[in-house]
Amino acid sequence: MALARKKRRGFRKKKRQPLLRFIFRALVAVFAFSVLWTLAYRFVPVPLTVPMIQDYAGGRPVRRDWVSLERISPDLARGVIAAEDAKFCAHDGFDVAAIEKALEENEEGGRLRGASTISQQTAKNAFLWPGRNFVRKGLEAYFTVLIEFLWGKERIMEVYLNIAEMGPGVYGAEAAAEYHFGKSAAQLTRTEAARLASILPNPIERNAGTPGPFVRRHSSNVQRWIGIVEADGQDDCIYG
Repeated sequence: MALARKKRRGFRKKKRQPLLRFIFRALVAVFAFSVLWTLAYRFVPVPLTVPMIQDYAGGRPVRRDWVSLERISPDLARGVIAAEDAKFCAHDGFDVAAIEKALEENEEGGRLRGASTISQQTAKNAFLWPGRNFVRKGLEAYFTVLIEFLWGKERIMEVYLNIAEMGPGVYGAEAAAEYHFGKSAAQLTRTEAARLASILPNPIERNAGTPGPFVRRHSSNVQRWIGIVEADGQDDCIYG
């Protein structure tokens, strides 16, 4: 009887081993693919994002024109730091204090708010799909760690400013500058850069070219903050 039980246990163990090896190899393959994918985007422009694909699938025109960070007004990079992620150069992808504050406000029944850094938004835009479920957020955290480690801040900002939606079907700083102001991203004034930074949370309903009261008011603050970002060296990881 005891011998039979030992044989059954040995059989089950042998049966599990191939399955565990398969799972391990699959996980290694997925990890290797994600690292190679991330490394590729370190050197080449991001060809498509899920929102772009959705626009194409819906028959909507897509405007985009990838340019290097050197061909984008520094005031736009400073503007998105000021408006979206003041600690961009100081954190390693996650603003822990902002996350804790958001959780506290959400638990207290306040307006639901996020705490995504520019790095997190870049990871989401470049590799993933829109959404707030735990799987997507977990993958966002994973890719955020990868780009922080493999890209560095300058490349993160360059990718962010080239794939962020800045109008209906308008992706990236160059296309946005042409769409809203009829000029290149390198020629943006501080006022125009502040307006573009101000519409980023809601680029469909907000318009940088013909701003409503909120965008005018918010962009006026962002324009002032841009000067602070430059004076305090909050952009040193990009322009230092």
